Amino acid sequence: MGAIEKTADNLAALIAALPDRERIKALNGVRQKLHDISPFRDEPVDLVLWVPVDDVTANDYNPNTVAPPEMKLLETSILKDGYTQPVVTHDTGGIRLVVDGFHRSIIGRHSKDVAARIKKHLPVVQIRASQADDGARMASTIRHNRARGKHGVEPMTGIIAYLAKKGWGDAKIGKELGMEPDEVLRLKQITGLAELFADRAFSEAWEIDREALDAINHNRA
Repeated sequence: MGAIEKTADNLAALIAALPDRERIKALNGVRQKLHDISPFRDEPVDLVLWVPVDDVTANDYNPNTVAPPEMKLLETSILKDGYTQPVVTHDTGGIRLVVDGFHRSIIGRHSKDVAARIKKHLPVVQIRASQADDGARMASTIRHNRARGKHGVEPMTGIIAYLAKKGWGDAKIGKELGMEPDEVLRLKQITGLAELFADRAFSEAWEIDREALDAINHNRA
C-alpha cells in the first residue's frame, strides 16, 4: 500500500469515529481540500457537499413547474434510487440559493422518509463564480430547465422583462437562454411593456399575438 493510500485509510478511520454532525463537517472539509487541487476544479460537480436543508432556500423566479403526479414520482425515485443529482446553488454567505433542483430540495425537506435518511441535509454543488450575478443565475436556471422541463409563460415573460431592463439585448437573451430571436420578441410582446422595445421600432397599437402565445404554451408542455 502506498503512502497516500495509507494516509487516506488513517484519515477515514479518524472521521468514521466522529458523531454524525462532526463527521459530515469533516467530510465536507476534506472534499473541499481535494477539490482545490483537482484537475477538474472548474467543474461544479467535482465538489458535492452535504449541507443542512435549512441552509438552502428557493429562488423567486424559477418558471419550471412539476405536476403533483410527477412530484410523487420524483419522491419515489429519490426513495428508491437515492439522490443521483445534487442541487445546484449559489452561496450568498451562509444561505444557498437554489439555481437548479428546487423540486429535489423540496423532497429532501418535506418527505419524511427521505429527510430521515439524509439526516435533514441536501447534496449541493456551487455554481461557477462567473454565474453569480442575478441575471446570469436566472439564465443558468432557464438553461437547466429547458433541457428537460417545461415553463409557465407568465414567469418566463417576467424573466425576459427583468433581463431586458438590466440592459440585456435580444441577442444576449436569446443566446444565454437558448431561444430563437422571434421567441424572445414574442415573450416581450406578451408583457405589454413598451419600454422593452426601446431599441426597436415599436407601435403602441400592438396586441398580444394569441397564436404565438398558444404556440409557446404548446412548446412548453
